[in-house]
Amino acid sequence: MADLRSDQSPPEPQPLILDPPETSPPERAKLRVYIGAAPGVGKTYQMLETAHLLRKQGVDIVIGLIETHGRADTAALIHDLEIIPEKQIPYRSVVLREMDIDAILKRHPHTVIVDELAHTNVPGSRNRKRYEDVLELLDAGINVMTAVNVQHLETLNDAVARSASTVIRETVPDSLLKRADEVVNVDVTVDELRDRLRQGKIYAPEKIEQSLANFFRKGNLNMLRELALRTTAEQVGTAASEYRRTQGLEQAPMPEKVMVCLSERAGTERLLRVGARIAGRLATNWYAVYVEPPNKDNQHNDPEAFERMEEYLKLARDLGAKTILLKSKRVADALIAFAQQENISHVVFGQSARSRFDILLRGSVLNRFLSEVRDVTVQVVPMSKTKR
Repeated sequence: MADLRSDQSPPEPQPLILDPPETSPPERAKLRVYIGAAPGVGKTYQMLETAHLLRKQGVDIVIGLIETHGRADTAALIHDLEIIPEKQIPYRSVVLREMDIDAILKRHPHTVIVDELAHTNVPGSRNRKRYEDVLELLDAGINVMTAVNVQHLETLNDAVARSASTVIRETVPDSLLKRADEVVNVDVTVDELRDRLRQGKIYAPEKIEQSLANFFRKGNLNMLRELALRTTAEQVGTAASEYRRTQGLEQAPMPEKVMVCLSERAGTERLLRVGARIAGRLATNWYAVYVEPPNKDNQHNDPEAFERMEEYLKLARDLGAKTILLKSKRVADALIAFAQQENISHVVFGQSARSRFDILLRGSVLNRFLSEVRDVTVQVVPMSKTKR
């Protein structure tokens, strides 16, 4: 079950998985994610403290990759933990270092620490993103402890961008958090975090004042802290509900279902993030649905639209959606039929960029949907008026 903790000293952790009896089938590898509101809350520090405790308990644990960011207290905690050397990868005119996933697989420890989950690997690496490395390690039967800041979750990207006035370019699909067996929230107060920044424990001195005025503003940190706490609490609730269901402790109600209506317009990724957040709160599956005319060939007629739609469909799958492609001359009819067939309870539409006169003249997919489908919650997401 997921774990919700504060900045108080945590109880001594138990191994992520106990060696099963020889007669038992092998259990799947366990994933523990340390999540925090911002850099500097102590996620890496907490992972290393836990690693030492597990090592004392006899767990074979190694460091696959750790980022100390020049923090002396964190670096000192590595001490005598075994470190798998990083792999050197030539890139353009320099040699860069990345986690050596082949060496970890060969060593095959019980548990490995993999820091900076949202990191994008150097071109030439086996996987594009570090979270894909983590999934490969889990598939190989190796338990993983990892860390991520809440702003790197894909569905929170828009909310953080609005609050922090910054673009978070490296993201992790929320489906990875759902894969986690434990989510540990490493939480400190806003004032303590800002004090750490002033003391030079987070960034170099030349970045302190700018950070205090921007990302580390009290209002932004409060928002991020709330998101981290809420995200962890949702994980706790989902795990508890799943346990009750599998144990037959309660009769499962009729499941809620979410549908996001895709278009080729720029900005459609916002709809997907909203849909994923709704599905996450409801602990349910969801659909990303696109309707196109039977004879349409965007790949040749409009390659930009085709490329956008391919990106949207990939993002939808990364966020845990089931992607549905429908062929129909009537978009509204296809969406209505699908919603009724699947008993959809929540629908996400993008706000139309058409003029009111055009909507009155030709009709609206949203208005038609609302007139035909009852007992459905509809959310309309504003979208930029980008020309296609």
